[in-house]
Amino acid sequence: MIEELENEKLLQKFEQIADRLSEKGYAIVDNFLEAQEVRNLLDVLAHHQEQGTFKKAGIGASSQLQVDKEVRGDYIRWIEPQNALPPTQVFLDRMDEVMRYINRTCYLGLKDYEFHFTVYPPGTVYQRHIDQFKTNDHRKLSFICYLNEDWLPEHGGNLRLYLPKENGEEEEVDILPIAGRLACFRADLIPHEVLVATRHRYSLTGWMLDQLKELTFL
Repeated sequence: MIEELENEKLLQKFEQIADRLSEKGYAIVDNFLEAQEVRNLLDVLAHHQEQGTFKKAGIGASSQLQVDKEVRGDYIRWIEPQNALPPTQVFLDRMDEVMRYINRTCYLGLKDYEFHFTVYPPGTVYQRHIDQFKTNDHRKLSFICYLNEDWLPEHGGNLRLYLPKENGEEEEVDILPIAGRLACFRADLIPHEVLVATRHRYSLTGWMLDQLKELTFL
């Protein structure tokens, strides 16, 4: 009975993601991860930090990668699904379910995904950008799942979306990076930025692709 209720809750969240993506091009879902799942993922993130496997994030596709800490100040650790620790695998399995549900309901033809752990030190930002590369247009949906326990508005670190309006103007939507919250949006259409925070800011960040990850160079 408990498992059925949990599955029903997850299905409602998947429906919320698909409906809002279809209507608005973005979705915000609270409690996508339960509190214990957030703590488990934070333990994994700390483990990777202790191993020294985080690297300074760059700008652009791999063949044209540049590092500019004024534009982008985060550190990332890519997830290798075949080597994922159990809490990370739980997350990936859920994202796989999300992808399948979106394909059934939104007909986007998604085939794969890629994710990394992300750490923004205090005082760092990621200036306005779009997630789809000029030389590689396979990223269709962006996903960010936040891992910031006890986050308050005064800590900053909002994700700001710039939503195009029919009259050519833009609407700004700010999303507070609270633990368990999922934000997703069209990678090819919605400019966004990460605002400065006063605390370390943690998340799982990734994309759903219309091509298998190993073939995105095509």
